[in-house]
Amino acid sequence: MGIRKYPCFMFFVFFICCFFFTNILSHGADTISANQSLSGNQTITSAGGKFELGFYKPGNSSYYYISMWDAKVSTLRIVWVANRDNPISDKYSSVLKILDGNLVILNESQTLIWSTNQNSTTSNSVVAVLGDDGNLILRDGSNSNQSIWQSFDHPAHTWLPGAKIAYNKLTNTHQGLTSWKNSEDPSTGLYSLNLDANNSQYVMFWNGSKQYWTSGPWNGQIFSLVPEMRANYIFNFSYHDNENES
Repeated sequence: MGIRKYPCFMFFVFFICCFFFTNILSHGADTISANQSLSGNQTITSAGGKFELGFYKPGNSSYYYISMWDAKVSTLRIVWVANRDNPISDKYSSVLKILDGNLVILNESQTLIWSTNQNSTTSNSVVAVLGDDGNLILRDGSNSNQSIWQSFDHPAHTWLPGAKIAYNKLTNTHQGLTSWKNSEDPSTGLYSLNLDANNSQYVMFWNGSKQYWTSGPWNGQIFSLVPEMRANYIFNFSYHDNENES
């Protein structure tokens, strides 16, 4: 009798429940689409469950960062941070979302603090997908082969398999790694690893300019000052040099 007496109320409850569970399930997937946002404790997880992305607060820090971590290891291991130099203080009122064809972070004041900053003519169909290789890809949802932006082109402090450290000859820009400031602050630190394309070698710098270490030049098989590459090396490195990049 109660259900028959209040059919509108029951429909409202049903609608709210459906909306609530749909919202949770969508954020448990590997994709953020144009009508979704991520905040609080919500995360997205790659299809095979290897990587997860969401808000992270390191140690005793008071700030949060959109971060990616390895979901297959027992000890939390952060592999990429988006807003490393622009933290937020409240993860529940801040959001990661698609806005005007870009993946953006809006802080607690709804101020834009990070963006993929790409010009896209397909803003209504853009999606962000987290892959099992740890690559966060922004692409046109109607064309899954068209990549607009990817985190592999913007590494933070970790070199993941399949990614590259490079020098772009067309834009005169480096794609390298930079250390955290300290264990509880992922902002840009003092050590960086970049490619010295003129000498076909990798160089580690301290404070942006002082050379701290070098791999030695690539001789076609190994980097000359990394002798452990000569036999049974655990990584499969390759070096490429063309008119666009090294």
